[in-house]
Amino acid sequence: MSKLILVALAVGALWSAAGDNAQENPATTHISAADILATIGSAPEGRVSDQQIRHIDAGGHNVGLGVVQRPPSTSLGAIQHHKQTEVYYVVSGRGTLVTGGELTDGRALDPEGQTVRTLTGPSSVGGIEGGESRDVGPGDMVIIPAGSPHGFSEITETITYIVVRVDPEQLVELK
Repeated sequence: MSKLILVALAVGALWSAAGDNAQENPATTHISAADILATIGSAPEGRVSDQQIRHIDAGGHNVGLGVVQRPPSTSLGAIQHHKQTEVYYVVSGRGTLVTGGELTDGRALDPEGQTVRTLTGPSSVGGIEGGESRDVGPGDMVIIPAGSPHGFSEITETITYIVVRVDPEQLVELK
């Protein structure tokens, strides 16, 4: 698991460093396996939990790392991040992730709300029409580009995944 976590972090860091305004030598941030496991362990049972561990300026772009845990469910709700790309690494559990297509009945999240300010940046929620379904489980990684609606249509067992958030316009608060 440690090697795949490092791969996910490297993808986010490299992606963010590719911007035109990148600093020459941005500081390095280390997030230990113990920190990640402690975050996973502190997730409340039976409800969705999205915990940002760090969100840093990576030299002209921000990159965040968090842990999301979702309990079993069979309802498809979707979110679309307008400016932020996400990379998921599934640690445990299984589900059917739907991505792409069109966001239906979209409602913008409160731009001053905690979720927008500290996790997702400007985003809308709704349903998905015409998306692609894929089963995901431990060890799988998924890259979800900015503007792509996404959500789980079914979670068969509690799913926990690490999320790398690439924030090229530096819209999310640093942590």
